[in-house]
Amino acid sequence: MSTPETLREQKYNATVVSKILLTPNLMTLRAVTDEPREQFSAGQYTTLGLFGFEPRSSNSDAEFEPAPPERLIQRAYSIASARHQTREFEFYVTQVKSGQLTPRLFALEVGDRLFVGRRIVGAFNLSDVPPEKDVLMIATGTGIAPFISFLRSHVAERPKSRMVVVQGAAHQRDLGYYSELAFLNHTFPNFFYLPTLTDADGTWAGRRMWIEDILASGEIERETGMALDPERTHVYVCGNPRMVANVASWLEDHAGYRRHRPKEPGQLFIEEF
Repeated sequence: MSTPETLREQKYNATVVSKILLTPNLMTLRAVTDEPREQFSAGQYTTLGLFGFEPRSSNSDAEFEPAPPERLIQRAYSIASARHQTREFEFYVTQVKSGQLTPRLFALEVGDRLFVGRRIVGAFNLSDVPPEKDVLMIATGTGIAPFISFLRSHVAERPKSRMVVVQGAAHQRDLGYYSELAFLNHTFPNFFYLPTLTDADGTWAGRRMWIEDILASGEIERETGMALDPERTHVYVCGNPRMVANVASWLEDHAGYRRHRPKEPGQLFIEEF
């Protein structure tokens, strides 16, 4: 029977170089792989993995299904890094307290080892969007991660393309990458950031709307000049499945969007977390 040290040496291929807890259950995690990966497309994902014998975070709950100690638990995560970063990868992770993997990820510290997938895959990227077309990105929760990769990779490369992020959350602390997005909003004339909260406290001076209400109000076009027109604007939606379903239905029913599929190209790209 292999020891934990042997299994780590055999399987783990990356080292944690940064861990930032944004809330007790939200973090950004950066890992450097032992070997570089091939350049990927912004918006794609890879897997993270830890063995079942690894410790869990102090604020996790009992596992819904205990993981076998010698099993390498793997899950897919969107990469938030720019596409040219082929060794240092950033991930935006929310802790599922009774889950098998995320409580173990939350127990990691700088210098710890883990598994990062060798393949980077996924069709949620900008490869089908001409450089002069506008791009609307709609996110909740950790669904913002692929859009951070979009922006880090492309916002300076697409000066003729308006790029807009509509990000929804309950509280301001749940707006991942808020500072970076606000900085980009003030730095690049082709980028616009529209955050909105549904349960804001008195310190929040911004929008207090559901994402569907922002779409219906015409505020996007007024604030950014971007039209909700399939001929001019491609839309990407990522996050909570209920939000994704509601927004996709609104765009299909009210704005004439067609969902993109491999054999049926459309202007509406969907990724559920």
